[in-house]
Amino acid sequence: MLIGNGRLITHDKNNSYLEDGCIYIDGNIIKEVGKTKDLKDKYSKEEFIDARGNVIMPGIINTHHHIYSAFARGMNLNNPPAKGFIDILENLWWRLDKELTIEDTRYSGYTTLIDSIKYGVTTVFDHHASPMHLEGSVFELGDVAKELGIRACLCYETSDRDGEEILNKGIKENIDFIKHANNQDDDMIKGMFGMHASFTLSDESLYKCAEAMEGIDSGYHIHTAEGIDDVYDSLRRSGKRVAERLMDFDILGNKTLAVHSIHLNPRELDLIKATNTNIVNNPESNMGNAVGCAPVLNMIERGINVGLGTDGYTSDMFESMKVENIIQKHNLCNSNVAWVETPKMIFENNAKIANKFFNNTLGVIKEGAYGDVIIVEYNPLTPMTKDNYNSHIVFGMCGKCVLTTIVNGKVLMKDRELVGIDEEKIFSKSRELSKKLWDRI
Repeated sequence: MLIGNGRLITHDKNNSYLEDGCIYIDGNIIKEVGKTKDLKDKYSKEEFIDARGNVIMPGIINTHHHIYSAFARGMNLNNPPAKGFIDILENLWWRLDKELTIEDTRYSGYTTLIDSIKYGVTTVFDHHASPMHLEGSVFELGDVAKELGIRACLCYETSDRDGEEILNKGIKENIDFIKHANNQDDDMIKGMFGMHASFTLSDESLYKCAEAMEGIDSGYHIHTAEGIDDVYDSLRRSGKRVAERLMDFDILGNKTLAVHSIHLNPRELDLIKATNTNIVNNPESNMGNAVGCAPVLNMIERGINVGLGTDGYTSDMFESMKVENIIQKHNLCNSNVAWVETPKMIFENNAKIANKFFNNTLGVIKEGAYGDVIIVEYNPLTPMTKDNYNSHIVFGMCGKCVLTTIVNGKVLMKDRELVGIDEEKIFSKSRELSKKLWDRI
């Protein structure tokens, strides 16, 4: 397969931009990158996907999503106004997740991952919850991801809030799925050990989780100091702040995602750096929940790998990138910041996270990388060069600009038409199931 006749952004530091670029994908691997005419002449018998002058770039990676939240869209629970973050959890998300059936989980997966494909997201890290129908739920999401053809790293958010039996089921679901994913040979599905947050896990439960992970090749995916209540709880339980407490149970590490990390102090950031723990920021969700603005620029300056996610707020990573850029400026009252850091988060740091789990290179277009590629409809009204294409992405592109999405060398969407996916049938069933869910709540 050839994809060419477009402005090619590779995110390869050695060859970052080609005005008339082309990619040759053999199977699921990028074999060559060059000029369109050269590759068309060399591989004249290959299928040619014409970008028609639009932008060709690596597929987007989302390092923190909540597929289970899909059916909340449009739901009205008639709750009193939330007085804080815990109210939002108790009155919305913890009511919804308790009612999710396996079928609800399946169709939340279909609809969210279809949205992801339409927005050019080719790899999703998800954090799932459905405590009353927990067993097999992560496997269900894995099956949906495989069916749709999107790459995914999945987990279940273990916590104490629904009792010891469900805690133990969550631990087992995580371990079973990690082992299952590690035994797959197509490198499309991976697993992590999910935890909700420090404040919903006792010391005994943290020990159980850490004990279960002994000898397992993966990391933890946990909300970390998202709200100030998490900090207060950790201090009450242990006399230590959140990252310090997690450090005591060997939760921090190279493959761990400490999601949000808004209320970490400098000592905790030193621990995050020393353990090579990854942070994932979710600016829209943080603003929506009014939990604060993470000191992302300081984290990056310290050498911490900070990625970008959506936290279920959206599946459009272009949208999250725009918000990340402006919230850091707004928070610091400095219009000069975040120009470099925001693209680094979404394009470089998310790829670093994904490449710790998947066996071959993601997030870049170069020889030997996986064939995860998107075409974005964009005709620049000013010159576009290797020095300014990030500015064009931030100010000129959005998720709905994506025309074509290719994952692992397979076309999942072409010219905004999903390939082999009956979107209307799936969304019709989703509307039916979500209405029944609302009635139960």
